[in-house]
Order: sequence, then C-alpha cells, then structure tokens
Amino acid sequence: MPSATDFPITLFHNPACGTSRKTLALLQERGFEPTVVEYLKTPLDEAGLRAVIAEMGTGARALLREKEALAEELGLRDAARSDDELLAAMARHPILMNRPVVRTPLGTKLCRPQELVLDLLPAA
Repeated sequence: MPSATDFPITLFHNPACGTSRKTLALLQERGFEPTVVEYLKTPLDEAGLRAVIAEMGTGARALLREKEALAEELGLRDAARSDDELLAAMARHPILMNRPVVRTPLGTKLCRPQELVLDLLPAA
C-alpha cells in the first residue's frame, strides 16, 4: 500500500455531514490518512474553488450544494447563473460547497455516494 507521501490524499470535509464522515472512515479502513481540510473553518477562495472544478473536469454547478437553503435564497438554483457567480457565492458562503470532495494523484471528485472514493485509490 502506498504511503501518505507516495499517495497524498486531501479530503475537503464537513464533520457534520454523514457522507463526509463515511468517506473519511472508508479511506482510513483502506489504510490511508488523508489531509483533512475542514472547509467551513478553512474555506477555499475563488482560485481554490476554480482549481478544484478544473481538476474535477466539471463546471461550478457540480460543486454547488443546491440542497442548501441558502442556494435557494441567493437564487443559485437558477440555471442561468454563471460559474463566476456560483464560485463567488461559494467563496463567500463555504456551506454552499458540496462535500466530500477528495483529491488524490488519480483525480479529484465529489464523492457522493462515498463509494466513489474507491475510484480515486490505487488498486489493492
């Protein structure tokens, strides 16, 4: 199994989120200790969010937590809202970032459901 230095993993984590906690547990069960970024305490700025969506190969909407009431309040569910508008809102209000997002040398993705993290790990 690769070591943490050979196979660095970053988990953008919200400990209040069940899927995020399950993703962390799944990584630990596989012998990995990811770098955990509690993004509500240490939010990503717009540049950091842009980097994540570029790594994911998606638009900003894929990272937006549309279920969050604030997304409705801010009108972010409107399909006409641009990536720039969504990223600015997520930078101002980190609760709008969906989770968990996992970054490994094999890629970056939103891991909902948590089993999607297995696609980002080396073959056992």
